[in-house]
Amino acid sequence: MPPALRLPAQGLAAVVAGLLLWLSFPDHDLWWLAPVGVALLGGLTLRAGGPRGFLLGLLAGLGFFVPTLSWSGVYVGLLPWFALAVLQALYIALQGALTGFAGRRLVAAGHLRAAYALVPLGWVAQEWARSTTPYGGFPWARLAFSQADSPLAHLARWLGAPGVTFGVALVGTLLLLGAACLVRGPRLAAPVPLLLAAAVLLAPLAISLPTAGRTERVGFVQGDVPTAGLEFNAQRRAVLDNHVRGTLALAEQEPQDLTLVVWPENASDIDPLRNADAALEIQQAQEAVGVPLVVGAVLAEPPGRSSNVSLFYDGSGGPPQEYVKLHPVPFAEYIPHREFFRMFTSAADLAGNFVAGDRIGVFTVPAPGGAYAALPTICFEVAYDGLMRDSVAAAGGRDSLILVQTNNATFGFTAESEQQFAISRIRAIEHGRSVVHVSTVGVSGFVAPDGTVTEKTGLFTPAQRTADLTVRSETTPSDRLGPVPQTLATALLALLVLGAVRDGRRARVARTDPASEDRDLARA
Repeated sequence: MPPALRLPAQGLAAVVAGLLLWLSFPDHDLWWLAPVGVALLGGLTLRAGGPRGFLLGLLAGLGFFVPTLSWSGVYVGLLPWFALAVLQALYIALQGALTGFAGRRLVAAGHLRAAYALVPLGWVAQEWARSTTPYGGFPWARLAFSQADSPLAHLARWLGAPGVTFGVALVGTLLLLGAACLVRGPRLAAPVPLLLAAAVLLAPLAISLPTAGRTERVGFVQGDVPTAGLEFNAQRRAVLDNHVRGTLALAEQEPQDLTLVVWPENASDIDPLRNADAALEIQQAQEAVGVPLVVGAVLAEPPGRSSNVSLFYDGSGGPPQEYVKLHPVPFAEYIPHREFFRMFTSAADLAGNFVAGDRIGVFTVPAPGGAYAALPTICFEVAYDGLMRDSVAAAGGRDSLILVQTNNATFGFTAESEQQFAISRIRAIEHGRSVVHVSTVGVSGFVAPDGTVTEKTGLFTPAQRTADLTVRSETTPSDRLGPVPQTLATALLALLVLGAVRDGRRARVARTDPASEDRDLARA
């Protein structure tokens, strides 16, 4: 290919790599395209050098995040959507720069295995970085969360979401190595990495996903909202009334042995701790089902601020227990440096003024077979590894299940709801817990500890469902390891980069050393 056309062709291929990653996520669900996207991007950046690797990574990141995160701008416009997509793409650009910088030097030094290892290690480190920075990070659209229907999902039990990401990227790297053998030779060796890729993909099926344990009957209510969008709660008490109505309908079904009913995030659009009518409605709904009720609500506290909470009404008549969301979403539930961002867009004033909680929520649910713990998680919190791990640990070895309460009304008929539901499926496997995933508008459903789904609902329709869920107390290998997999991957990546810097310095010294030139001439 003429040099003048090489970079444009590579840029187009990088965008295609990003699009392949996008298609692996819900609601396309072509999970097997994720390793192909990784392979293509790795092949483009591995020998590209730092600057070109950055550019190609940026193009791939835009091809990935612009369509994947399109839901973020459905009601607030192009600027917030593209700002978020560009920010996330910059992390893949930095990954591409690092891969290109270190890869070129390691290949030149003959360390091919080390060079290829940059790809899977780089994906784990990059996702860790963007999951934690800035403002607590944005861990959405990680490779792991595209794999809920893949054999690689089983890795979550042992290595958590970072381990699933590593598995995806390792399969992609082996595909890249096989392609490189076909192109550069030796061609006879090409089947070896391809067979290894198939083995890595299928081997996790040998990891058993236990589901044994006692069961408890749990229900949820998806009440729906009057209208999709930012004004979903503009009609006073309409959302609350919908969920009360759904709970009364659930009570009329007379579900046997019910122990808990869960409402989604923002199900009460009026502060029930300050509004007697709202409190009475919730009390009547709880009395109708006759079991504890978990309600998502927004509280007008502290003064001048708001709190996104889960309220646990146990039927005793006393005040509900509270869990205040630990990780409000930056630029949505609150906006840092509001005055600065207001200079660029009036959408800055659409963000809330929410405060963060300071403790994990654990609700104790009485049941005939013994009390169990319900662990509330609100909306995007399900995507944060450490928060989910801390939540399960807070159960203190008791039988427990995870509640994911969310409000997807502000994202309309987009893929956001399905993307979030897929995260809950990975979390169920990772922590060996059943998950009650309930949304104001859908999708909602029950997830078993092996990631299988029952009673899944559609978007923007009222629904009430019950199921017998396994409550378990096991500590999975992933919970024991904690952040070790991503810490180890990042440390190994750092060592490879340092080794590449050392090799680069040696090469420069060799080029300027007259004695080395004499040795080269002698060998010639």
